[in-house]
Amino acid sequence: ESAVPDKILDAHSSDPVAMGWMEGLPPAPDKRLAWARADHMRFPTHRYAYSRMREFLPTARVSRGSGPVWQLPVALRDDIDAITFKAMDDGRELTWAESLAVHFTDAVLVLHRGTIVYERYLGVTRQDTPHIAFSVTKSFVGTLAEMLVQEGRLDPNAPVAELLPEMAGSGFADATLAQVMDMTTALDFSEEYTDPSSGIGAMSNALGLTPRAPGYRGPDDVYAFLPTIRKSGNHGERFTYRTCNTEVLGWIVARTEGKRIDQVLSERIWAPLGMEQDADFLIDSTGMPFAGGGLNPVLRDMARFGETMRCDGHGNGGQIIAREAVAAVKAGGSKAAFAPAGYRWLQDGSYTRQWWIMPGNHGAFSARGIHGQAIYADPVAEVVIARFGSHPIAANTAFDPTSLPAFRAVAEHLSRG
Repeated sequence: ESAVPDKILDAHSSDPVAMGWMEGLPPAPDKRLAWARADHMRFPTHRYAYSRMREFLPTARVSRGSGPVWQLPVALRDDIDAITFKAMDDGRELTWAESLAVHFTDAVLVLHRGTIVYERYLGVTRQDTPHIAFSVTKSFVGTLAEMLVQEGRLDPNAPVAELLPEMAGSGFADATLAQVMDMTTALDFSEEYTDPSSGIGAMSNALGLTPRAPGYRGPDDVYAFLPTIRKSGNHGERFTYRTCNTEVLGWIVARTEGKRIDQVLSERIWAPLGMEQDADFLIDSTGMPFAGGGLNPVLRDMARFGETMRCDGHGNGGQIIAREAVAAVKAGGSKAAFAPAGYRWLQDGSYTRQWWIMPGNHGAFSARGIHGQAIYADPVAEVVIARFGSHPIAANTAFDPTSLPAFRAVAEHLSRG
């Protein structure tokens, strides 16, 4: 007897349009999705919800302001779908077109020298659809923090307790801002997405991302949760990916600016870059935006940010992000601190300012989020790729073996002309 379920849903059979979620006026009872059942955070219903998060959770608006949109030129190419690459795990050959389904892609866009050369929307995601970016959000927050460092308004060597007195009794207290930005803090916090009792599970409870278990007595907002995190080991020794670092970083940026992070993001990046849509930012019960994973932009706006970073902070006709701030990201983090984390597909990579520095000699760097969200910038090939996905498995390790060579193959193809 086969232990395989009768019907394993692939990208085609789980397509939210094919599934008919929320179709009908009113939708049939078996087609309705609800926050109370956590339908927005589990497969296959999340394939619909990731493009509709404001219908499930409270959000703040990241305003684009009232200025003109930064128009991206479009010159679509017909040769990208046929680009081939080999998977890093089993060596099988795939085309770029085939990889879209493998990655449960909701939308993907490729910029070459600032021009859109490829753009595809699938499922219920369209050009004007905000989609949750998950941990790609971290790279926006890290960039804002580095901008404040370059302006002399934040000292990278300052201890967290000095910047946030509320954190004086926590494991973060004697960590420096730089250690928080580079995630080399030593904390008792596990980032195990499938374990509800992990650190990320506890933080999700505080955030109210999904319904809490009956009788829950823990913190009911992120400000209350962060001071409860304890220390484990010595700060500064090794990289360990933990979303709580970004929550602390977002709080520091907000405290420094005297404004919530959604407003800081609007004033410092969204409006100046001439983004085409407002973004939605998930918030907790205090109105604190989920800095580690709550941003919901449209795909083209995510690509605009990636292009600005590729171009040393220059975007929408001006210098929007300090050149020195982007240089700090591109310089990369400590490979020695990164190596013990054991990222099999990112060997010789590093992490800094909430950005992933990719292996190889192109100086490529990436913003990465669970379930397939990504910005991938390759300065040598002059390529930026932005992607939304709704993969059934959260961790990037599930799709890195096909995703990373796919990105590299497109960059190499375009760099050849």
